[in-house]
Amino acid sequence: MRAYGLVRVGAVAGTCAVLGGACRSQGNDGTAPAKPHAAPAPSGSASLLNPPHGLGLQPVTVPDFSAMEVSVRDQMRARYSLLAAQIEHPGTNPAELGTAYGELGELLMAATYFDAAEACYLNAEALAPADVRWPYFLGQLYKAKGPLAKSAASFEKARHLRPDDVATLVWLGEVYLLQGRSDAAEPLFTQALTLDSTSAAAHFGAGRAALARKDYAGAVTHLEKALALDPQATASHYQLAMAYRGRGELSKAEAQLRQKGDIEPRPADPLMRQLDDLLQSAEAYNVRGGRELDAGNWAAAAEDFRKGLELRPADPSLRHRLGTALYQSGNVSGAVEQFQQVIRTSPEYAKAHFSLGVVMEAGGRHAEAIEHLLNALKYDPAYIQARAQLAGVLARSGRPQEARGHYERVLEMDPTLKDAVFGYAMTLVRLHQYQQARDRLAEAMKVYPEDPVFAHTLARLLAAAPDARVRDGSRAKALIDELLKKQQSIELGETAAMTLAELGEYEQAAAVQRDLIAAAEKAGLRDVVRHMAGNLRLYERRQPCRTPFTDDELP
Repeated sequence: MRAYGLVRVGAVAGTCAVLGGACRSQGNDGTAPAKPHAAPAPSGSASLLNPPHGLGLQPVTVPDFSAMEVSVRDQMRARYSLLAAQIEHPGTNPAELGTAYGELGELLMAATYFDAAEACYLNAEALAPADVRWPYFLGQLYKAKGPLAKSAASFEKARHLRPDDVATLVWLGEVYLLQGRSDAAEPLFTQALTLDSTSAAAHFGAGRAALARKDYAGAVTHLEKALALDPQATASHYQLAMAYRGRGELSKAEAQLRQKGDIEPRPADPLMRQLDDLLQSAEAYNVRGGRELDAGNWAAAAEDFRKGLELRPADPSLRHRLGTALYQSGNVSGAVEQFQQVIRTSPEYAKAHFSLGVVMEAGGRHAEAIEHLLNALKYDPAYIQARAQLAGVLARSGRPQEARGHYERVLEMDPTLKDAVFGYAMTLVRLHQYQQARDRLAEAMKVYPEDPVFAHTLARLLAAAPDARVRDGSRAKALIDELLKKQQSIELGETAAMTLAELGEYEQAAAVQRDLIAAAEKAGLRDVVRHMAGNLRLYERRQPCRTPFTDDELP
């Protein structure tokens, strides 16, 4: 089951985070003085944590912590208390104090308290200038909140400390691209690819740098590679579209634009992964679990969602995603239990109805699937995936006219939804409206020139449709010949045999069909063999096929 509605997230979402604070002065020798001059700050308001005197450090305004989750509040208090103790202790080593400042900054940054985190990181960098973490995290922080010039300067410091770190090179290149400095960015991506040629993020950056200097061929090479390495990074589609457009390949550009999104590939980045995993809150576990879902790590995703549910048992998103992870791992009964519990506690949560509908359909329980999908639409009429799924179930349940209406509604909402485009065309086939189906498939071929399913389906319709006005053997052969140059399969071979029979070349059609039957028998595809044997008998009797799709072949 596809995890519809799940969003790929790069960093932990903002969580209410609050700290108390304590103030302490310090002597000029770099050690903390013996006498504190402030008590811990009360909860319920922001407070100022003053640094030791004489080191040129900044005060940190720690935020109110009264509204945050208990688990995160405990984390914040622990790190705050450690820093306050380091400030108060007269023998604190500057590097240790820098670590305490930096680690509090990490927690603040994870909770999106950027100003407080910035002060912590600046102090940490001043106290421990050889620690790459602090300029690196400052680079990330300034990249998020600005100014970009500070981000670039911080990443350059991190690069000086760790010159062969791919993540630093990629992020610094990204900042230079954002500044319009593609000339400075390009060598960074080149170096990153020398160190790791499989980095989708580095190819994405190199492609954009090439695009900026109008090297469209180079941009296409890098951006195609970026998409191949990380197909879920939908932002690559837009950049690739611009590169195709620059080369004059307008149909390819249009196809990419229809798939564009805003998810950019990220480099392998242990430091940011550590930051992403820092907060122990229900929302943080939800984000981490979603990241594991995207990566296909079902067991790890389920573990994260369970941890989140321990903190927030009634959260429908966490429980629904736990069900999704369980289903993907093969635990269908466990998934159904989670989805049903969501519906009991949050009946308006449309995604749980949708997921149950998908599970029921996969088990052949069409009536229950339709009921759940209708409920999903009851609570969210704009839920396009639920409507598309409902249309497919209705078509397979012998209700193609109802399916057609839902497909039309889906395509009104999003004409580019490829699965719905295909499902609608095949529903027209079920309704024996072959001319309309032909025209839909022909149009889809233009819209999705790189997807062979439309050309193959159209070829089969042209070869074997019961409607003589639709059949066109020569056109079918031209389509099949092109498809066979790129791939070969039993299905394509069947269509080729249908086409030969339509053109009156029965002996050749029968010979192809026999070869296909032998291949299917060798592969153990007994149902396929029975179906193909029927067509072979037609060709041997010098009769064409007039059944382009069996019921099992219709989606």
